[in-house]
Amino acid sequence: MRIAVYPGSFDPITNGHLDIIERASKVYDKVVIGVLNNSSKQPLFAAEERANLIRRVTIHIPNIEVDTFSGLLVDFAQAKNATVIVKGLRTVADFEYEFQMALLNKALNPDFETMFMMTDTKYSYISSSMIKEVAKYNGRLEGLVPNEIIGIIRDKFSD
Repeated sequence: MRIAVYPGSFDPITNGHLDIIERASKVYDKVVIGVLNNSSKQPLFAAEERANLIRRVTIHIPNIEVDTFSGLLVDFAQAKNATVIVKGLRTVADFEYEFQMALLNKALNPDFETMFMMTDTKYSYISSSMIKEVAKYNGRLEGLVPNEIIGIIRDKFSD
């Protein structure tokens, strides 16, 4: 069985993330979405909330598993029996950073491969940071994030 891990903070998940998840699910037998719990960041959503949002918008994809993790990605991937790390790329700047991370992960565990997937061009400008900025000022989120979670994002800013 070919198992891949798609890691990220997903704070919140965007249509670009969902595009990568849907496409990776067609390439691999199982895709584990690894929601990073980074104690040095102050996310809008707690890690388990982010995981639940992803579960909600990927319910139609049978070979997806969602879990949270902290620590090294290679340790998480190994615990999930994965051999591939999937990374979505929007820009050349993304590639430079992700290429360095792929080399580091390969040095930490030579058994892992990193597969880069280009985000569909219609999502190439979307980032979770931009989503939070748009939501903060009550901007239009349709087309940027899955419709099922727009109200949940809005609620975070109405508190």
